[in-house]
Amino acid sequence: MMRLLKLLVVVGLLGFVVFKAGVWWLVDQRMSEARTALESYGVLERGTMSSSVDGRVVLSGASWQDFRLTRPLDLGRVEFDAGSPFRLAAALLNPGALPATWSLRVDGLGLVLEATMFRNWVTADGENGRGEPAVLALSCAPDPRQQLGSGDLMRMGITVLGGEFLVHQGPDGVLAELNTAGTGSMELEWPGARVDVLEPARIADSTGEPLTLTVRDGGLMRRIAAYCAREAGLEPPAWADQALASFNQGLAARGLVPSRQLLALYRQWLLEGGELRVALQPGAPAMGIPVVAAGAEPDGASWPVAYNDATVPDVYLREANPVQAEPAEQQPEPAFGQEIPGQQGWYAASVENASEWIGRQVRVTLSNDNVVEGRLVSVSERELEVARVVAGGEVAYPMLVRAVTGFEVWRRGRQQ
Repeated sequence: MMRLLKLLVVVGLLGFVVFKAGVWWLVDQRMSEARTALESYGVLERGTMSSSVDGRVVLSGASWQDFRLTRPLDLGRVEFDAGSPFRLAAALLNPGALPATWSLRVDGLGLVLEATMFRNWVTADGENGRGEPAVLALSCAPDPRQQLGSGDLMRMGITVLGGEFLVHQGPDGVLAELNTAGTGSMELEWPGARVDVLEPARIADSTGEPLTLTVRDGGLMRRIAAYCAREAGLEPPAWADQALASFNQGLAARGLVPSRQLLALYRQWLLEGGELRVALQPGAPAMGIPVVAAGAEPDGASWPVAYNDATVPDVYLREANPVQAEPAEQQPEPAFGQEIPGQQGWYAASVENASEWIGRQVRVTLSNDNVVEGRLVSVSERELEVARVVAGGEVAYPMLVRAVTGFEVWRRGRQQ
């Protein structure tokens, strides 16, 4: 009996060691494959790894460094739970055939913000890749072309984006949650959907059901509205009207006109935030938002939207002829050295005092006659750094101070 007991103990220990070693090797192989698949986009670090006999694998200290960003996304603790050791082994052997039920949880998500998050070599090819104006554009400066960026978030007191992320795959569909500290949360529920880690885009083909997306801003929109309105020299309602005009312009360029209720809902969200729950159909025209033909009646067509648990009716889009956005009228620039009190424009400033204008829209003329226009990010004895909006983000351009022949600031004129 004692021999049998010892034999069982030895077999159990050997099985445990083989399981742990096998899981470690399989995870290392899968992570190597993932790094190879993503090597043209960034660098994936897996950190340290541990596993348990109940079917879980934990990565600690992992990170993702996107080549386009200046800072890495830290993944403090990543846990994959297959439900049992057999399901875990099967999932690692064949990632394309995940079990019917599994979950992935990431705790300690963190992205440290910098004034400019996009690297200098990122180039622009239009607001959305086709040159169309952005639909959701929030201006945070006297110059409406200067959009909300990471530098603005830092001046609002948000220096780190952090939180936790959860994906749960069940027989009935996918549930995903993203909870952040101080910047709100998002929940996604997609009935019938199945995740394919080898071809993630196929999730839209796995079900015909719409997904339900719930967004809670956690008070962020009120802070953004107050900050951007102050930076633009406007009252919050006037700032919201300006954002609404950009929203209309972006849709018009795509041949769409929003309903009055859609405009009212967007304006309310900009000023007050709150909880917004919508139904979306990825892959469908306009993401499933009803589009009414020009001249036709809505006939009850409405996008399923709930704002603070209250259903919002008559939310839809209407077809129209695409409207090419006309360039904004430029106010006549004041003569050199002359300031017109109260009028916005480009006013010359001393490059020696450039540090006074950090965060403002500037125009820098270089000795080779090139002109760089953007937001002043940093100033040192040797160089200036100006951030420009490209491809939906901001990239910084460093320039030697000795090469600067002209320095102007977009601001309101002062009394002489």
